Amino acid sequence: MERPPATYQVHGPSLRRRRMSQGHSVQAVADAAGISRSYLQRLETGTRECMGPERYIRLRTALNATDDQILARTVGDPEER
Repeated sequence: MERPPATYQVHGPSLRRRRMSQGHSVQAVADAAGISRSYLQRLETGTRECMGPERYIRLRTALNATDDQILARTVGDPEER
């Protein structure tokens, strides 16, 4: 059985685009994900990039997003965001 990563590195601009394209406020998404507004803002601006698995899954669910849509690309990935 494979364990989830200890942290997930999210791509802040992708989080923001996803949230805004759905017409949600920072506060609405933060509430739905069970995180603070300031924490979500820090993720979106890149001040913070890494999230624990539980928070990441809640945020991904709140944004109705896939990993490919909101995770940071690693070196060597064919697509840039």
